[in-house]
Amino acid sequence: MRIGKQDNPYSAISTSTSERIYVRGRDLCDDIIGKLDFTSYFWLLVTGQEPTPKQKKFADAVLAAIAEHGLVPSVVAARMTYAAAPEAFQGAVASGLLGCGSVVLGSAEIAGRFLADIVADGDDVDAAAERAVKKLRETKTPVPGFGHPLHADGDPRAHRLLAMAREEDAAGAHIRALEAVNNAIPKVINRSLPINVNGAIPAVMLDVGFPLGALKGISLLARTASLIGHLQEETERPIGFILSGKAAEAISYDGPDVK
Repeated sequence: MRIGKQDNPYSAISTSTSERIYVRGRDLCDDIIGKLDFTSYFWLLVTGQEPTPKQKKFADAVLAAIAEHGLVPSVVAARMTYAAAPEAFQGAVASGLLGCGSVVLGSAEIAGRFLADIVADGDDVDAAAERAVKKLRETKTPVPGFGHPLHADGDPRAHRLLAMAREEDAAGAHIRALEAVNNAIPKVINRSLPINVNGAIPAVMLDVGFPLGALKGISLLARTASLIGHLQEETERPIGFILSGKAAEAISYDGPDVK
């Protein structure tokens, strides 16, 4: 049984001979190891091109911005998994990444597609943004990239990334769309919502030329670094079972009566 397309059996990322390894057409040992920093290598792997200085600067910035934010669900899952299975470091990292979806970490991708659709809608970005917010309101769908349970006065990471974009003359159509959405929200829902980091990241990265389809990869790469840090700490100062115990304490049973 054929499932999916099977008529293009090629990959342009890597190949090797008995003596050489090539990545995106570069000799791994001669051209990359010791010569190319990891952020630039990541960009090369994803796009096939080395980043410009501006692209590298913003990739570095967003990776730093999204990597760590305390005991968020992905970190809790990883530390509890490691506590239960200390022989499976890779399993603990995986457990922290598996829940990266529409609410946590994966929301940057959703916000990116939302902004890209507004940009593609036409020349009047303000009208397009207002239509897009109204459409979400009709289905009671949250506006992607807006709102934060802690940073009610504005996500400081978003503020910094957007300020950098203006300082570096990197603000383009997607940041303009983000601003238009920010202006449309009070008109549609009668209150303001702060731009969060998952709104700023796609706006900034799309404006410097990062591909829309790989946006989620930024969050996954960044959070992997954080998870490794938390799991190393877990080996020295374990809190996985404390987290598990506190969860049990916090939740009360309300099922059928038991004797």
